[in-house]
Amino acid sequence: MLLAALAAGWIDAVVGGGGLLQLPALLLVPGITPVEALATNKLASLFGTTTSAVTWYRRTHPDLRTALPMAAIAFVGSFGGANLAGLLPASVFKPVIVVALIGVGIVTVARPALGDDLSLRHQGRRHHLIAGGLGLVIGFYDGLIGPGTGTFLIIALITALGYDFLLASAKAKIVNVATNLGALAFFVPQGHVLWALALGMGLANMTGGYLGSRMAVARGNRFIRVAFLVVVGALILKVGSDVVREYFGA
Repeated sequence: MLLAALAAGWIDAVVGGGGLLQLPALLLVPGITPVEALATNKLASLFGTTTSAVTWYRRTHPDLRTALPMAAIAFVGSFGGANLAGLLPASVFKPVIVVALIGVGIVTVARPALGDDLSLRHQGRRHHLIAGGLGLVIGFYDGLIGPGTGTFLIIALITALGYDFLLASAKAKIVNVATNLGALAFFVPQGHVLWALALGMGLANMTGGYLGSRMAVARGNRFIRVAFLVVVGALILKVGSDVVREYFGA
């Protein structure tokens, strides 16, 4: 569990998607329920996302006028998603997620310059409305299911708003802290968090987050783009295989 949390923290700090590793690892714990695994994953991830968000901010100084309102709306979306987490099966959403990820991968490969430079597409109120809408939708997804949230945030900030990989990653970390907090605002009072396991994994996740964020900032857009494509490919394989098993019994 600690090794999985360490690796997940590093992946989350660079391009998001650490839940791809950490959540399935938690589901292997004997006797754990899916909701307990999701809640414990959120608390452990909060350590890493907070650490990487602070590290990214200190080194890139992203504009908080977009990041903080987007994070506040994402908090609300995540809380709403967490309320439904125990009611709706993830299988309802997984086919849509696979299609979205394949689209993300195709766009990123077909446009090699995507995310290389900062070229904002909207200004003023329109910019903030789009950012808020993205935060609400992706926040809801994070509270409901989770894995790949950071990845979706980064590609949304790049394609919809025109950020480069570096600034998109920095803002995504701030928003991801809020989505974790939003989900925990529901899960903690319900008693779903396994505290001893979550705190131990949180320390490992925090270490991975610190190391990953320093490496990503130091190596820049090209490194983040390559890592992003690797994580998107892994997400497609993981979620796609889940869909095949659930719908076709393979």
